[in-house]
Amino acid sequence: MTSAADVAPPDSSALRVPGYRTFLITFMLAMMADNIEHVISYWVAFQKFHSAALGGFAVVSHWLPFLMFSVPVGALNDRFDSRRLIQAGMVLFITASVGWGYFFVTDSLQLWHAMVLLTIHGCAGVLWGTSSQMLLYDIVGTGSLASAVRLNATARYLGVLVGPGVGSLVMRMLGPTWGIFVNTVFYLPLLLWLMSAPYGRHFRGVTTSPRRAVRGLADIVQTVRDVRELPVVAAMVLLAGAASFFIGNSYQAQMPGFAQDLGHGDPGLAYTLLLGADAAGALLAGILLETRGTWLRTAPSSAMKLALLWGCALFTFSFMHAYPAAILVLFLAGFLELSFSSMTQALVQLNAPDTMRGRVLGLFSMSASGLRAFSGVTVGLLGSVTNIHLSLALSALAFMTVAGLLLLRRRQQGV
Repeated sequence: MTSAADVAPPDSSALRVPGYRTFLITFMLAMMADNIEHVISYWVAFQKFHSAALGGFAVVSHWLPFLMFSVPVGALNDRFDSRRLIQAGMVLFITASVGWGYFFVTDSLQLWHAMVLLTIHGCAGVLWGTSSQMLLYDIVGTGSLASAVRLNATARYLGVLVGPGVGSLVMRMLGPTWGIFVNTVFYLPLLLWLMSAPYGRHFRGVTTSPRRAVRGLADIVQTVRDVRELPVVAAMVLLAGAASFFIGNSYQAQMPGFAQDLGHGDPGLAYTLLLGADAAGALLAGILLETRGTWLRTAPSSAMKLALLWGCALFTFSFMHAYPAAILVLFLAGFLELSFSSMTQALVQLNAPDTMRGRVLGLFSMSASGLRAFSGVTVGLLGSVTNIHLSLALSALAFMTVAGLLLLRRRQQGV
């Protein structure tokens, strides 16, 4: 039977926690600023260099820091105040935006400048993302943790939806130079709130683990060994890593090709609607699970089943020929993706030992985000050899195999 530790307790809404409401609002503003910066910087860089290689580097520089530094950042959270690490991430975000603005004003942007700024932005994301998950646990506790993780995931999708639109509006009204400077303001609420936010183990003076040195690769290896002794955490890390490695968000980068092949009117509009359907499904999942979440238990088997259905939805989409049906399937895929991804993260949070919580969350972040650096190979590169439909189908099938094996193993263990 399933142990009590494996399943999240019935959760109350994290929105009832005053501190979390402030955290969520400032988190959403920072997420929106992240996407606004992408819109402005990518547009200016493309206009200046017309470099496909720089576009590829932008993707790698965004995800590779998660692969390399997530566990070390998690280890830093075990030693230092998570609030200060998040603030360091916000300072790096602001540094990147101000850097872009300086080069726009002076018209002196060179290719290597852009690469450095993109790398700074990627490192800021690691500091912010992993440390935020660490602080989140302390703000809401176990009773509202699943709700908080779900709301944060919904906020990320909202940022993806709203950020580009706001970025385009800001760039149109103020121009890219003033727009990128104004964008720094959206990072400030989180930065300022954390100066005195009464949360975190260091604020409470609670020490749950020895102050171990941060050892880079040795930390990653040791954390993997430790996680192998935690069945639920290990399964969720593997599930998230398989989703990230085989699929990630690479199919979204191939969406213009899918839109053209579906042949429904204006390819540009078709592309926008396909992306919107995926994000809209995720937003609906966040809303329904938050308001009617009692019908879906936060448990490993639930996460695996939802993940398997997500793979089935993308496998089906890869062979779609009817545009309206493709919209519906992508809407369903977005719904399933947010559902299983937020559930995996909540289960890792609930089952991570306090003595190594930072490292465990760092390993999960490395798996769930860092491995996305390789999804461009599984879907994109394979698609250039065959076609994007077959490459997505094979990638989805590979992921479904992993999810299915994890679910089968869990049933064989009788849990």
